[in-house]
Amino acid sequence: MARGIKIAFVTAVAALALTGQAQAVGGNYVFDGGSAKQRTQVRSALNASSFNWSLVPAQIKIHIGPFGTSDATSGEIWLDGRLLNSGKFAWATVQHEYAHQIDFFLVNAATRPRLLGQLGGKGWFQSPGLAHAQLGSERFASTLAWAYWPSKDNVLRPTSSKDESAAMAPQKFRAFVKQIVGG
Repeated sequence: MARGIKIAFVTAVAALALTGQAQAVGGNYVFDGGSAKQRTQVRSALNASSFNWSLVPAQIKIHIGPFGTSDATSGEIWLDGRLLNSGKFAWATVQHEYAHQIDFFLVNAATRPRLLGQLGGKGWFQSPGLAHAQLGSERFASTLAWAYWPSKDNVLRPTSSKDESAAMAPQKFRAFVKQIVGG
C-alpha cells in the first residue's frame, strides 16, 4: 500500500512540473506567469484555430502579466493577463501574436515581398511613420488569425475592406500560406 501512495505522489509531482507546457496540436510553448484560467484561455485560443501551430520549429515562451498590451518577438509572446480574463474576446489576439512566430520562423526574405504584395502595406516590419495597419507583418498576423478561425467571436473579423485582416479571402489566404509554410 505504501508503494501505491509513493507512485501516486510521484505522478502528481510530475504532473505539476509539466503544467506549463502545451501538449497537443496547439504548438510548442511554455508559460511564464499567468493563472491557470489565463493559461487555459491561451490553450483554448490556439486550439480554436485550424492552423497547425506545431509547424513553428521552436519552443515559444508565453509571458502573461499586467503588460497593458500584447506583443511578440522571435520566440517570445507577451499577453496581458487582463485581456485573457475576458475569455473568447482575447482569442484572436492570442492567435495574432502566435502568428508572428510563423512569420519569424517560417516566412523568409524571399516570400515576404510576395505576401506584402497580396496583403498590402507599406513595409513588412515596424518603421518610423508607418501605422500598425500599414505593416505587412501585422496584416499577415491578423489575416492568419481570421482565416484559420473565421468565427463571429473573432474580434479580427473584418468589417471593411480596409481592415488588417481583409486583404485576402480566408480560403485564398490559407492556400497561399500552405504554399509558403505548409500550414
